[in-house]
Amino acid sequence: MSPRNFFIGGNWKMNGSVAQVKSLVEGLNKINVPAQTEVVVAPPALYIDRVRANLKKEIGVAAQNSYVKASGAYTGEISPEQLKDLGIDWVILGHSERREYFGESDEFVGEKTAHALKAGVSVIACIGEKLEEREANVTADVVTRQLKGVADKINDWTNVVVAYEPVWAIGTGKVATPEQAEEVHVTLRNWLSTNVSKEVADSVRIIYGGSVNAKNAAELATKPNIDGFLVGGASLKPDDFNTIVQARL
Repeated sequence: MSPRNFFIGGNWKMNGSVAQVKSLVEGLNKINVPAQTEVVVAPPALYIDRVRANLKKEIGVAAQNSYVKASGAYTGEISPEQLKDLGIDWVILGHSERREYFGESDEFVGEKTAHALKAGVSVIACIGEKLEEREANVTADVVTRQLKGVADKINDWTNVVVAYEPVWAIGTGKVATPEQAEEVHVTLRNWLSTNVSKEVADSVRIIYGGSVNAKNAAELATKPNIDGFLVGGASLKPDDFNTIVQARL
């Protein structure tokens, strides 16, 4: 088993209501978090405070995005400093949906990562290729380019989790095979070893996202370089999410 603690993130995306959030938190509070496992959930921004106030402390709470400034005239944005003020210790940055729909570049994701870390907020940094990029056999080029965007801006990887999410597998029901996922994770770890340091490569957690569910999590978890999951739809189902949290047992 990997010496790296397992990491399970639940990305609720733009889903939820007051009633649903209450129900989700009640379900999450029943989860027994295994030893050497870290669990973090990411509600929509307007529910973050409510979730943190009612969710047991063994489960962390993340924002789904943050900006590169502490404060100012940036309508609609939230800063890592504000997250920290609320007791929020994590943020998801560079998700493919942010890159695709809001035009976030590799460099901008790196800048946001650096700012969040400086503010004391840990980062789930997302990378992943599109279907046409995989079919063109440029997956390694794409994911290492995106990883370089982060590496160029930070020096300390202690509070970074890298999430590999092939875009073609997000919400499609298609899942990278354990072998496909492991291959990319090895590529990423090798790149870190060569371009950052072997110590960072050995210690940083690289998690998989893309239609992870209660049925496929255990098999994916057997791979030595898959250190956990960033879960989408299944994180809105507490029983399924619990199964994923226990996947490495």
